[in-house]
Amino acid sequence: MANAIGMVEFTSIARGVYTADQMVKISEVEVVTAQTVCPGKYITIVHGDVAAVKDSVEIGQRVAGEYFVDSTIIPNVNPLVFPALTGATMPDEIQALGIMESFSCASMVIAADAVLKAAHLEPLELRLGNGLGGKAFFVFTGDVAAVETGVEAGKEIADEKGLLVNAEIIPSPSDRLLPSLF
Repeated sequence: MANAIGMVEFTSIARGVYTADQMVKISEVEVVTAQTVCPGKYITIVHGDVAAVKDSVEIGQRVAGEYFVDSTIIPNVNPLVFPALTGATMPDEIQALGIMESFSCASMVIAADAVLKAAHLEPLELRLGNGLGGKAFFVFTGDVAAVETGVEAGKEIADEKGLLVNAEIIPSPSDRLLPSLF
C-alpha cells in the first residue's frame, strides 16, 4: 500500500534526473513527479510503502552529493495530497478558500499534509516551484472553520523552519475570481 511520500530537491537538473533514476531502481516506489522547479532546481517525489520510500530518499540524498538541497519523508501521507500535486481536483462547491505560500517545496508538502489532516478540507492545487521563483503554494477549500483550522496547522509546520511567506483565508470567494485560479 502506497502510504508514504518522499521528496528530494537538487540544485542540478542533470544530477536530479540521474538521481531520480537511481531512486526508483533501488526500491519499489512510484514517481509522483520528477521535474524542474524555479530557479533552476529539480525535485523528485516518490510514493510507496514507508520502508521503500525511506530507502529511495536515502539513496537520493547520497547520490545527490553536493547538489543536495533538502528532503522529506511523510510516513502516513493524506491520500488527497497526490491529486493536489497534479492539480486534478475540483470540488462541486467552493466555500471558503485557504491559500498558503512557502519559500520551500518540501515544507509546503509537509504543511499541505498537516492541513488536510487537521480538518475536513478538499485540496485544489499544490504547486511546487514552477514559475514561482522556487516558492510553493497550496490552495484548499472547506467551510470557514475548517479552513481556519487547516491554515493554523499549516502555518505551524511552515513557521517551524521559518519558511512561511504568507497564508490567507477568503471566507466566500467571488464566482468571478474562481475561474482565474485554476
